[in-house]
Amino acid sequence: MRKANHNKILKIFIASVWMINGLFCKVLNLVPRHQEIVGEILGQEHARLFTILIGVSEMVMAGWVLSRYKARINAIAQIVIIATMNILEFLLVPDLLLWGKVNTLFAIVFICVIGYIEFGAIRRHKPKRFI
Repeated sequence: MRKANHNKILKIFIASVWMINGLFCKVLNLVPRHQEIVGEILGQEHARLFTILIGVSEMVMAGWVLSRYKARINAIAQIVIIATMNILEFLLVPDLLLWGKVNTLFAIVFICVIGYIEFGAIRRHKPKRFI
């Protein structure tokens, strides 16, 4: 498989993760645990509203990933968001996480995939010559 195809497949995977978590888990509330996490961290009073806003933001992130607009800034934003979210969850609500504190391992792997695509070997290609 060519590196360019590999890169596209990984970007589709990353966008899918954002879209699934945003739309299905948060906006449609098919995984109520997400709203419980938001409620524990930000307060129960507006937990549903905040969960929907976070879900919509994740859906926007999926579109940004697929658009490839300012891809490096996007990768940095994703890494910062994922790291921040997981640190907060690890410290404040580890009992509500699907795999408990092991969720951190999945977050690290996801961050590494994002970093690899944007800053790793796949991005390092020789520019095409037009001559």
